[in-house]
Parts: sequence; structure tokens; C-alpha cells
Amino acid sequence: MAKKTKKTTKSEETIKVSGENLLKTVKELISQGNVRHITIKDKEEKIIIKFPLTIGVVGVVFLPVLAAVGAIAALIGECTISVQRSKE
Repeated sequence: MAKKTKKTTKSEETIKVSGENLLKTVKELISQGNVRHITIKDKEEKIIIKFPLTIGVVGVVFLPVLAAVGAIAALIGECTISVQRSKE
């Protein structure tokens, strides 16, 4: 008997934010639930931090990541967040 699998497609979007709104935006993205990967780049498109989000992982696991994002937000003025979402 064959297993039924769901096909998923990924979509990607880019969000430009100021450093002061970075942490708030990342928290909102994490809470949405359909985000699979987040990449934060500076204004020269250099990758600052990149992290995957796993289904079922609770916010406590992301505390170190959010602390790093908060530190980055204090240092950079403008950045770009690349978001990969999974659609079922």
C-alpha cells in the first residue's frame, strides 16, 4: 500500500524594515506558523543571520535566536528579511 503525501510548494517574499522594527517583524512572522525559513540581510544584501523554522517548535526554543535578532537590530539601520513560506 502506498503512502499518501501532501505536495507543498514554497513561496518567498522580501520585507524591508528598519532596525527598530526588526525584532517585532520577526516575532510576527514566527507566530504566523506557515514560515519555514527566515534570512536577514543588511542593506548591501550581505547575510547577517539565517535560520529555519520547524513545525511544532515552541517559542522557548527561539529565545536565543530572538536575542541575536535584537542585538542585530541595535547595530543596523535598515535590513531586508527574506521569508520562505510553505503552502499546502
